[in-house]
Amino acid sequence: MPNSLFYTGPSLAVLHEEYAKKGRIDDRAAIQGRREAVIAAPIDLVWQKLTDVARWDTNLEPGVKDIQLDQGVTVDGRFTRVKSGAKMKARFAVLEAPREIAWTGAAFGAKVVHRFVLESTDDDSTRVTVEESMAGPLFGLIFNNKKLDAVLVESLATLKQASEA
Repeated sequence: MPNSLFYTGPSLAVLHEEYAKKGRIDDRAAIQGRREAVIAAPIDLVWQKLTDVARWDTNLEPGVKDIQLDQGVTVDGRFTRVKSGAKMKARFAVLEAPREIAWTGAAFGAKVVHRFVLESTDDDSTRVTVEESMAGPLFGLIFNNKKLDAVLVESLATLKQASEA
């Protein structure tokens, strides 16, 4: 664990181009999570909720605020958002409607890769898989896998509620 405490991971540019754009997170990062849920709604509706970034506070991340989209929801488009006092500067890496959205970003010295993958099921529901990695020197002192897991669970539950309403 001491080595992982100081692991900084690849540069944000490499994470963006070689990880997020290629469908992966940083598998060496000390903080990683993966969760899955089935949402009783068609994939196009779930995609619409997931990509309505201005409404992430009700569709995806309760408590997120001050969302600013520099170039809209576009590949390589930059955005910022604040949650629990942490301002994240990010940019979209993948937007493959209605299958995958991914972004990379940085906050509190941590570099993040965040991915959502959607898949239609036979009963017109949608299977959503979310995964995320976080790496940064000493970041593990303020955040851990258990906290990330809680964030991912809350995110999927919020997306499910918004999509099934």
